[in-house]
Amino acid sequence: MKKLGEHAIVIGASMSGLLAARVLSDFYTIVTVLERDAFPDADAPRKGVPQGCHTHGLLARGSAVLEKFFPGYNSEVVTQSGGLIGDVANDVIWIGHNVRLANSASDLIGLLASRPVLEGHLRRRLMRLPNVRAIENCAVRGLATDSAHRSVTGVRAFAEGKAEETINADLVVDATGRGSSSVAWLEEFGYQPPTREKVEIGISYVTRTYRRRPADLDGKHGIVVAGSAPNWRNGVMLAQESDSWIVSTGGYFGDDAPDNDGGFLAYLATLPTMEIHDVVARAEPLTGYRRYRYVCNLRRRYEKLARFPDNYLVFGDAICSFNPLYGQGMTVAAEEALALQRCLRAGSNDLARRFFGAAAKIVDIPWDMAVGNDLRHPRVKGARPLMLRFINWYIGKLHLAAQRDSMLATAFLKVVNLMMPPSLLLSPAIARRVWQGNRRPVLSIPSPATEAARRNCASS
Repeated sequence: MKKLGEHAIVIGASMSGLLAARVLSDFYTIVTVLERDAFPDADAPRKGVPQGCHTHGLLARGSAVLEKFFPGYNSEVVTQSGGLIGDVANDVIWIGHNVRLANSASDLIGLLASRPVLEGHLRRRLMRLPNVRAIENCAVRGLATDSAHRSVTGVRAFAEGKAEETINADLVVDATGRGSSSVAWLEEFGYQPPTREKVEIGISYVTRTYRRRPADLDGKHGIVVAGSAPNWRNGVMLAQESDSWIVSTGGYFGDDAPDNDGGFLAYLATLPTMEIHDVVARAEPLTGYRRYRYVCNLRRRYEKLARFPDNYLVFGDAICSFNPLYGQGMTVAAEEALALQRCLRAGSNDLARRFFGAAAKIVDIPWDMAVGNDLRHPRVKGARPLMLRFINWYIGKLHLAAQRDSMLATAFLKVVNLMMPPSLLLSPAIARRVWQGNRRPVLSIPSPATEAARRNCASS
């Protein structure tokens, strides 16, 4: 490919930063990744990724894109670190709107491993490229620009044990995540901040890792429980490397799961299935309890700015971060990497406008999905236009039909995994199956008295 410059800098060695650097390596002679952390010797959580010790899963679309950029990546995670590759529609139990979707074989292939393992393999693959280097323990203090502040020319950085220096570059990409300083840096040079969209959700969840046994969940690789009325509590249990389960559960607006054995089990017993509770009740703990809080969905609309400096981009969670319960972040970053690749193939002129426009189209779908579902909760503040209310009602009806109809379940999961657009679910063929599925009697479920007795027993 045609080289667009001598040097590109990526700020941040997160999953999104590593993906951005991979793309830039095809267009710049040298790519430098600046990371304020020290990389761990083993694949372990690090300070700069506060959610790294919590539940992660790579959606089917994200798994496919990572394989495109790093051929053999998925198999390396499995063979070298014990990750699992599985059929998202058949090997995972999905419960939403308080009903369980039918399992069946599909072409939705996902990758299960802890966040440190996923990131560690990606970083090592990236660092094998001859023109990519990383500087650890390096904090970026600000941007360097030309005298008119129209073009970014590098960054002001402070590496451990050294004085602050300016590192020149032909392109700088901010991949520092939700806490990005780009807005403040750009305001220093007279640029207007991007408008923000923020939806408060007050999510908190507690995570613990357990020993996994072959008979758990009848051999399934995981279970995902999306919160619904009456208590809106969520639960996730996914198989990880080293024969382990990672379990996270929590709720909205202060409905926190306890971080003690009795309280944690009692909380799990309030989910619409006892399956996570029953595994945890007899499993050997491998870690202590860890809590993570997430205040709001946040989107910065860089694509709407009238002015933006040349040779600078914002990427990944620094543009938009979602409710982590939906597991979209890594896959959206992978899609943005593909968009950046397409933009660079067309040259570096007007790059920011073209990339931010492309990224906005990528973000629109998962943003609408995440925020739309969060707005089902009566305490989440935000506009609920008639179309959103209809969509949420319709998805509830789709779930009811998908208890028996595996074709509907797989169609829904293709959308959730960002393999197909949401419009698929409104197609005449799908809508007909939803209507037909809701004409049949509701599946038999345990009586409320039976469920209450079981939960009371579990919590006593």
